Amino acid sequence: MKKFNKKFLSVFFVMIALFVLGACGKGDEQTQNETKEVIFGVAPGPYGDMVTKAIKPGLEEKGYQVSVREFTDYIQPNNALANGEIQANLFQHTDYLETFRNDHNLDIEPIIVVPTLSMGIYSNKYQSLSELPDGATVAISNDPSNLARALQTLQDEGFIKIKENLGATKATEKDIIENPKNLEIHSLESATLPRSIETVDIALVPGNYAIAANLDISSALAFENQTERLKNVIAVRKEDVDSQLGKDIIEVVKSDAFRAVMEDPNDIFTEFGRPDWW
Repeated sequence: MKKFNKKFLSVFFVMIALFVLGACGKGDEQTQNETKEVIFGVAPGPYGDMVTKAIKPGLEEKGYQVSVREFTDYIQPNNALANGEIQANLFQHTDYLETFRNDHNLDIEPIIVVPTLSMGIYSNKYQSLSELPDGATVAISNDPSNLARALQTLQDEGFIKIKENLGATKATEKDIIENPKNLEIHSLESATLPRSIETVDIALVPGNYAIAANLDISSALAFENQTERLKNVIAVRKEDVDSQLGKDIIEVVKSDAFRAVMEDPNDIFTEFGRPDWW
């Protein structure tokens, strides 16, 4: 009887061990084959297309399930990234990201600069900025980042002068110290700027909104001086900067496949300014 019990127990424990090992192996296999979800947050405009056409395919080859979530403003995408609703976003330049991050104490970081369309000056009334009369009406964005960029662009074109040593996203209409042509500057929601071209003398339209409104980019009278810090970046949570996700995103953006989409003459991305690493 004792021999039988020992033999029975030995067989029982062997079966348990085999079951556990099999279950662990199956679990490991499921973990390896588990699809990793990545949601990219974007604002209206071409960067959702950039993700869909040029980034999503490469990440899917690496086993990710990629989707795009469009936000209607420049605030929600960073908050959604910080709280984990999304895993990455693509809509902002470095100056804006750093200001927003510091103001709201968020652990988000840029990981790579992408091709970016500059802010342009558009008009249905004039063919050249030299034609702009005294007292001309000018439409610019009312969100802090694009407002400061628009004022800087007007200064670069010689129309106004703003206070020195302001933060990159801090300048407002109150910081204009010289306005020799007495321009009437109206700050509007960015999404309405393309429509404002019908009623003002000139409008300074950020690139993503210009494309979303199907403006003829080549018709712009001038473009902003686009520094590297004004080119858009992909951002992730700080914990993902050196993670496999962060590394995979960078690898995809620097791939030949991504470059091919950016250089397709039939696509809008040929008009975009290239990052320094390009």
